[in-house]
Amino acid sequence: MVSSVSAIVLAAGQSRRMGSPKMVLPWGETTVIGQVVGALASAGVDEIVVVTGGARQLVETALAHLDLRSRIRTVFNVDYAQGEMLSSVQTGLRSLDVTVEAALICLGDQPRIQVSVIGDILKVYAQGAQLVVPSYQMRRGHPWLVSRNLWPGLLALGRAQTLRDFLNLHADLITYLAVETDSVLMDLDTPEDYQRNHPS
Repeated sequence: MVSSVSAIVLAAGQSRRMGSPKMVLPWGETTVIGQVVGALASAGVDEIVVVTGGARQLVETALAHLDLRSRIRTVFNVDYAQGEMLSSVQTGLRSLDVTVEAALICLGDQPRIQVSVIGDILKVYAQGAQLVVPSYQMRRGHPWLVSRNLWPGLLALGRAQTLRDFLNLHADLITYLAVETDSVLMDLDTPEDYQRNHPS
């Protein structure tokens, strides 16, 4: 297990475009959020922090039924309705122990994410990178990793700013990990996304 890296899973959205709480939609033998945290655990991430907001109780119930629940904890983003993803990242970062050296920023609606990609990101970090971003055909994806020394910059961003702003500000520090799978770009926003990507 990688004890110095915690995952922050963004699961606070209101699923407006999906029309129902997408984190708890069925995915194989589990749920969308269950698939994501399962991949993180399989890659060796010791602590998985799920940031909740909309559908909080449904997400917490889904997580409570997982065998991995001892490695998962949830934090509630009180600003979820207005704060977008940035406020969820900030909520997750503030909840981490002082011993955590880096955070892996993950999307809760990215169930196709591959264990091998997560593992490769962790390997690049272990080699000394401060900011690791997967890239598919020159497009940034998730999850991405940020070391503790850069957290103050994330925590200082205001509501009008975004995670993209943070990455652009620190472009010179990014180590890109080129991958051959579009899973780093794929998330579930609409019923069409879900039907197209759901495992048959």
